[in-house]
Amino acid sequence: MSGMDIRVGFGYDVHQLVEGRRLWLGGISIDYTHGLLGHSDADVLIHAICDALLGAANMRDIGYHFPDTSADTLDMDSKVILREVVALIATKGYHVGNIDATVCAEQPKLNPHIPAMQQCMAQVMDIEPDRISIKATTTEKLGFTGRQEGISAYATVLIVK
Repeated sequence: MSGMDIRVGFGYDVHQLVEGRRLWLGGISIDYTHGLLGHSDADVLIHAICDALLGAANMRDIGYHFPDTSADTLDMDSKVILREVVALIATKGYHVGNIDATVCAEQPKLNPHIPAMQQCMAQVMDIEPDRISIKATTTEKLGFTGRQEGISAYATVLIVK
């Protein structure tokens, strides 16, 4: 490929919705009755993006680098994980080309929050917000997301050396 090394990665994550937790998505706190349950802040979108980035660089997954059995990762801000993942792929000479992600949630409505998520994550990764596409969808009331038991996220990334 004429000296240009590009790779794609795919990530997927799910977290359960529970009462009494803050909802973190794309690095921002969203006002809602429920939050995501997890060892860290459970930012399902950032976790899917991190897995995609690590996968593209062939560097295992988020659980390998940030185990949910470790006290160090308890209630960890996922923005810290994202920053560290970008630093990890940089050790192999890669930087983020672009990200295309989808969040599946019945509630709350996420579209109004997308620009803030793009801005936040772009700042963390030191890239332009235009390199981060975030789409929100529902599952038409089907499955665990449709029953509002959890939120899932998918991410595809391109990394460039």
